[in-house]
Amino acid sequence: MKKLSLIITVIVLFASLVVNGQVDEKQKSVIYDVNVEQFNKLATSDKGIVLDVRTPGEWEEGVILNATKINYYDSDFADQVDVLDKTIPVFVYCKKGGRSSSAAKILEEKGFTKVFNLKGGITAWKEQGLKIEK
Repeated sequence: MKKLSLIITVIVLFASLVVNGQVDEKQKSVIYDVNVEQFNKLATSDKGIVLDVRTPGEWEEGVILNATKINYYDSDFADQVDVLDKTIPVFVYCKKGGRSSSAAKILEEKGFTKVFNLKGGITAWKEQGLKIEK
């Protein structure tokens, strides 16, 4: 009897959270992991911001055209991205995809509506022979 009572209580609490909007089963992530081809197509056709989150030393090796550079390792990275427009897509990349994935989560937490993370980073970009600027 106690077990049944506990199950009913849990169901009622969960139902109450759903009704009050605190749990949204249809909530979609705003982060999309995309390959080089998708990233290139989206970044060149969509109005958005290409965001390079590598270090200044890595930037010297070359960046994707028109990239905005904000070092993920800066202590104020989260504050620096606040100046970006949260309503337009952000196309984020790093060297191999790890930092950009973490940066994408920060952008999502900050309220950005669409974040596209380049799988494989600029390394994959270069392997496909796509342009970079120095």
